[in-house]
Amino acid sequence: MTAGRKRRSWTGLLIPALVAFVVLVGLGTWQLQRKAWKEGLIAALDAQLAAPPVALPSSAAWPSLDQQSAEYRRVAVDVAFDNAKEALVFAAPSAFRPDVTSPGYWVFTPARLIGGGVVMVNRGFVPEGRKDPISRPEGELPGPLQIVGVMRWPEGRHWFTPNDEPAHNLWFSRDPQSIAAAKGLGSESLGPVAPFYIEQESPAPPGGLPQPGKLVAKLPDDHLQYALTWYGLAVVLAVIFATWAFGSARVEAARVSPSPRRQGVSRSL
Repeated sequence: MTAGRKRRSWTGLLIPALVAFVVLVGLGTWQLQRKAWKEGLIAALDAQLAAPPVALPSSAAWPSLDQQSAEYRRVAVDVAFDNAKEALVFAAPSAFRPDVTSPGYWVFTPARLIGGGVVMVNRGFVPEGRKDPISRPEGELPGPLQIVGVMRWPEGRHWFTPNDEPAHNLWFSRDPQSIAAAKGLGSESLGPVAPFYIEQESPAPPGGLPQPGKLVAKLPDDHLQYALTWYGLAVVLAVIFATWAFGSARVEAARVSPSPRRQGVSRSL
């Protein structure tokens, strides 16, 4: 009975070990697939961000825009900034603006378009000590001015995203519609507010603030490392289980087979 229990002890764990092995290999393969997807995404973003700017779609076309195809499109547009209604958005670290490394804010300013309508423009970054427009008056350009930038859609809010504080002119999510509503934009005289915003990359204003910048697709790509980790764990599991199972089988075989001494005693009798 002891030998029977021993045999069942390792053979009974064979199926769970196989399941764990398949899961680990599956996770590694999934990471390789994610790696291919991420590299394709980075290549597509690089191509979009390097393309020459085109005209901004008219306000009549905004409701029918496809976000997936229009986001990250470079555009050139003539605008007139309403600097009195600029808003500050807390500047969290961004993979698209690796040049911004210190605490500060994005300056979102409403821009009136020549053909009608309003679009929020992220004019760029200001450090913590320069958020007050009085500290950077040379950068408050009313326009008309031609800017080049990238179309972006609102970012999603997360569990840990703080609530916006319109009373203090502070937002924690780049949401142009929310900012426009708090600023009283979107009237019939000004036209509709765009569902997207423009991430300005040029020109830089006198004094350098707000600091615009060209977006770069510097996305993290650690999937190969993760894949090797999962595959390595699968190999370790296989080696450990095989070693343990082989050793258990030898012990069981030795217990079942009679020893040479006992065989000699049996012959003498």
